[in-house]
Amino acid sequence: LQIQMGNLPVVALGDSSKVSVGDPVLAIGSPLGLASTVTSGIVSSLNRPVTTGTAGAESYVNAIQTDAAINPGNSGGALVDSQGRLIGVNSAIATLTSGSSSGSIGLGFPIPINEAKRIIDEIIETGKSTRPVLGVFFDPAYTGVGARITRLSSGEAAEKAGIPAGSIITAINGVKTPTTESAIVRIRSMVPGATITVTVTLPTGEEKTFKVVLGSTPSSTN
Repeated sequence: LQIQMGNLPVVALGDSSKVSVGDPVLAIGSPLGLASTVTSGIVSSLNRPVTTGTAGAESYVNAIQTDAAINPGNSGGALVDSQGRLIGVNSAIATLTSGSSSGSIGLGFPIPINEAKRIIDEIIETGKSTRPVLGVFFDPAYTGVGARITRLSSGEAAEKAGIPAGSIITAINGVKTPTTESAIVRIRSMVPGATITVTVTLPTGEEKTFKVVLGSTPSSTN
């Protein structure tokens, strides 16, 4: 994206890993077509697993949650902290009704800037972006606690680490993953090539933690 203007001010980037629940924030955008709108609130939760998109084309976000009013038209806008530093990119909202006319009920979900910056830098440097891969297929019908692995991708990270099919992932890097969605979001928040710890309940019932080096795949693939 190139803008043919000079001497424009540049927003300072914050560090979304240092954001805390209760921090004051401002959301900037054009909600409902109302340009240059600012709303205020606080960070109401962190690491919220959020899924958006249609079946087969889902996007998974390890989101910041805020009660700053976010409505259709805010997407892509800035979430800044009390010092004006960019800490998130407004991405999704929760509503009580369906359709684009739905309004804010105080639950907005920006993408943490640390995750967005990694992708931005990668696109600038290489022209494309990648995402991390564990190399597993989850059981969509599983309703217990954790994420149940039905099978492994041959030659990918989980198989190389020795995680057997039928295992149930219960934590990643010490953070509990009570659902399949939370496990996917936690993996997607990592960097390709990163070494992570994956705690599972084995098919035998034994709990075991594996060290896994995540693989990489283009972001456009599933």
